[in-house]
Amino acid sequence: MVRNVLGSILALAGATAAVWSPFRAWYDGRHGRDFRIDELFSGSGVTDAKAELFGSLFLPFAFAALLTLIGLVLRSRLLVGLAGVLVLGFTVLWMVRQGQAEGSLAVAGDGSGLGQGVLGGFVGGVALLLGAVLMAGRRRGRVRARGRRAAAPEADTTPPPDVAPHPDTAPHPETAPPPGMAPPPDTAPAPAPAPAPAPPPTEPAPYGDPYADPHNDPYADPRYPAEPPPPPSSWQDPPNRPY
Repeated sequence: MVRNVLGSILALAGATAAVWSPFRAWYDGRHGRDFRIDELFSGSGVTDAKAELFGSLFLPFAFAALLTLIGLVLRSRLLVGLAGVLVLGFTVLWMVRQGQAEGSLAVAGDGSGLGQGVLGGFVGGVALLLGAVLMAGRRRGRVRARGRRAAAPEADTTPPPDVAPHPDTAPHPETAPPPGMAPPPDTAPAPAPAPAPAPPPTEPAPYGDPYADPHNDPYADPRYPAEPPPPPSSWQDPPNRPY
C-alpha cells in the first residue's frame, strides 16, 4: 500500500514536469512548443518554423501524461513505465536532431544553448520510471490473496472414528487378488449358514382313524376333557332269560 502511494506521487510529479517542460525554453530561449514534431522524423531536421500547440513537442508529452493517469487508476506498472520511456525517448530524439542542425549542443549561463525545458523532460521521464518501479501493481496483490486462501486450513471431511462409513460410500477394491491367492482374512466374506430343513407337513386324515378312540377327539379343547359315556340304564340292560 505504501509503495503504491509513493509510486503514484512520484509518477504524478514526473507527468507534471513532462507536460510543463514544452512551455519552458529548450534551446536559445526557444520554447519546446515551438518545435514541430514532424521535423524530428524528417530529413531536413529541426528548422526555425513555428509549430502549433498540438503539432509540437507538447503532443507526445501530453499523451504520456494520459498514459500515466490510466496506469495509476488501473495500478498498471507497464503503462506508467511506458509513459516514462515515451518522455525520455522524445527528449533524446530532439537533442539528436537539434545537434545535427546546430552542429553541437552547448549550455551557457546567459540563456543560450540548452534550457530548462530539456531538464524538465529528463526529470519527468526518470520520475515516471522510478514511480513504475516503486508501484506494487495488481499482480502481486492477487498472488498474496491466493496465498492467504491456500494457507487457510481445509475442512476435515473424514468421518469420526466411531462412525462406520455407509456401504454406498465405502471404498471398493480396484483390482482383484491374483489367481491362486486367497484374500486377506479380514476382508474374506464369512460363509452363509445353511438353512435348516423344514419339518414335513402333517395333515389330518380326511375321514379320521377308524381304530382310534371315538371319545379322543384330536380337535377337542384341552381345557374341557371329554366325559366318559354314562353307564347303561336298567331299561337298557338285557333281560335275564333262562335257557
